[in-house]
Amino acid sequence: MSNATNATFSRRGLLATGGALGLGAFLAACGDGDTGSGSGSGSTAAAASGPWSFKDDRGTTVKLDKVPTRIVAFVGVAAALYDYGVTVDAVFGPTTVKGGKADVQAGDMDVSKLKVLGNTYGQFNVEQYAAFGPQVLISTTFDSAGTLWYVPEESAKKIAALAPSVAVSVYDRQLTEPLQRVWALAESLGADMKAAKVVDSKKRFEDASERLRKAAKARPELKVMAGSAADSLFYVSGSNLSVDLEYFKALGVNFVEPPAKAMAEGGGWYESLSWENADKYRADIIMMDDRSSTIQPADITKPTWKKLPAVKAGQVISRSPEPILSYDKCTPLLTTLAEALETAKKVS
Repeated sequence: MSNATNATFSRRGLLATGGALGLGAFLAACGDGDTGSGSGSGSTAAAASGPWSFKDDRGTTVKLDKVPTRIVAFVGVAAALYDYGVTVDAVFGPTTVKGGKADVQAGDMDVSKLKVLGNTYGQFNVEQYAAFGPQVLISTTFDSAGTLWYVPEESAKKIAALAPSVAVSVYDRQLTEPLQRVWALAESLGADMKAAKVVDSKKRFEDASERLRKAAKARPELKVMAGSAADSLFYVSGSNLSVDLEYFKALGVNFVEPPAKAMAEGGGWYESLSWENADKYRADIIMMDDRSSTIQPADITKPTWKKLPAVKAGQVISRSPEPILSYDKCTPLLTTLAEALETAKKVS
């Protein structure tokens, strides 16, 4: 595991300079807490009441006189809360793509109704944020220092002065942990966690996890590689640090693991390969980054890509390196991989 400083630098550096890569190259990284009380948020059925408090993954407890209704959140967190019935009206992070359509990280939200404070990395309109009158800001954190994801470093102090923040860690832990934390956060904001839809989504996630465990156990010979594509580089992620890959590995999935020395430049998250060397590792299944900032498999024209055994066999599936942290949205990630393991041919 790399130290937090290196991890933060590599993630921010790539986002700032990655061009077409944008969020780029396998950043994905992927407790217990006092969830406080309250009965409403945004457009949830219950009216807001208070007092409200929530202890986040930095160990910081945010206390307010009443349950916040003017919430600003990283788009992926907002999408997860939306699945539990908590409406967030203002967001930052990848929300729309060309033509105003919803980015994959926006989930089921109606993006036309959202106030978007910044759609790309480094964008965050502090003036609009202040005018919105935020009561709390919520984001994820990808390092042990608790750095708020997509909050620009240069304006972080101004942003912090306007409202308290809550961080959900997606750093070096398994997927089930941040899922539990967002569940607790939604509950504190007034979501009905006993609603049939919510209870069913958790059960489906648990069933999908068991399916993946069985598939991995039945096909231990299959190698899975997690990749991400940019114009000039192909990135291969190691399973450490990322919440999804750590969980899949714990369920028994056999991943291609670049050596730590090769991943040092990526802060321990991934190895960067030129396209000429994209065939360095052989795998039976390739999971490719589905974020809009990366090149999607259908658009990759590099000869080395087309020669990869898994590509030739049609054994390429999508991966969400920044999963929407609701049980409903994470279940398909498990079922897609389980199905691939169940049906794939050994080609590596």
